[in-house]
Amino acid sequence: MQTRITKMLGIEHPVVQGGMQWVGLAELASAVSNAGGLGILTGLTQPTPEDLLQEIERCRDMTDKPFAVNLTILPTIKPVPYELYAQAIVDSGIKIVETAGHNPEPYLPMFKAAGITVIHKCTSIRHCLKAERIGCDMVSVDGFECAGHPGEDDITNMILLPLAARKLKIPFLASGGLADGRALAAVLAMGADGINMGTRFMATKEAPIHENVKQAMVEASERDTSLIYRTLKNTARVFKNSVAEQVLEIESRDGATNFEDIAPLVQGTRGREVFNSGDLEHGIWSAGMVIGLIDDIPSCADLIAGIVSEAEEIISQRLTQMLSA
Repeated sequence: MQTRITKMLGIEHPVVQGGMQWVGLAELASAVSNAGGLGILTGLTQPTPEDLLQEIERCRDMTDKPFAVNLTILPTIKPVPYELYAQAIVDSGIKIVETAGHNPEPYLPMFKAAGITVIHKCTSIRHCLKAERIGCDMVSVDGFECAGHPGEDDITNMILLPLAARKLKIPFLASGGLADGRALAAVLAMGADGINMGTRFMATKEAPIHENVKQAMVEASERDTSLIYRTLKNTARVFKNSVAEQVLEIESRDGATNFEDIAPLVQGTRGREVFNSGDLEHGIWSAGMVIGLIDDIPSCADLIAGIVSEAEEIISQRLTQMLSA
C-alpha cells in the first residue's frame, strides 16, 4: 500500500506512531519502524538535549529503518531550551521531525538546511494551511477525538479530513480516533495519506509503560476520557481517573481558574510515575477516545500487519463489490 506518505518518508506502510511524552522511547519507536511504520522518539521525554542524542543512538542500534523525533512546543511549568533540542536533532543526523504545539517556523530554517522532513500536527484547517505556507512538508490533522491537546474548535476528523483534502497541496496524515484497518481505509477514502496513532500504540507489548496502564485501556470504553484545562483555553484529553476529576472540580468553581490551584495535580512527573509504577490514580496521562476500540495488547508488528491487511481487504473486496453490484 503506497501513498505520498510512504514515498516521502521511505516506509513500507502508511502508519505513523505519534510522539507521546514518557512513551516515545527507543523500544517503541524501533518496534514500529521495524514493523514497517514510522516510529517517533519524543524529544522532551529526555531530560536534556544530550540525553536525546544518546536516545537517538540507542534507537539506531535497534533499527536500521527510518524513525523520527517529536518536538512539542508548549507552555511548560519548567522552561524548556527548545533551541538546544532542535540543534541536537540536527546534529544527530535525524531526517524526519514531527513538530506539535506552537508555530514551528523559528526552527524550520535549521531543519530545512539539514535536509529534514517536517511533519506538523494541526487541530484546525487554518493551522494546516499556515503550516503549508511556512514550508512544512506534511501535516498530521488532529481531530477532536485525539489524546492530548485537541485545540479549542472541537471539530472531528469526519469534517477536518475532507476539508484538508480540498484545501491542502501537501500530504497529510489523519490523527485521533484511529486504531484499526477500518480507520485506515476510511481516512484514505477521505483524502488522507496515512494514519498517525498514539493511544493505540500505548497498548502494545513494546510500549515502555506499566501493564496496569495498558490493561486499563483495554477495559475502558470510549466514554472514559476527560477534557481538562478547558477554562484555561488549553484543552487536554486525558484518561478519566480521580486526579482528572479533581482538576475538573477545581475548574468548575466560580470565577477564573488559577493554574496554580491545579498545578500540583497535573505535574508531568506524576504522570510519568503512573507509567512506571502502574498506580492509575497517581497522576494524569493522555488518552484518546479510541480506547473504546482497544481490546488487546499485540506486538507492534502484529498490530500494523493487522491494520494494513484489514484495510486492504475492505478496499479490494467490500468497497469493490459495492461498485460491481
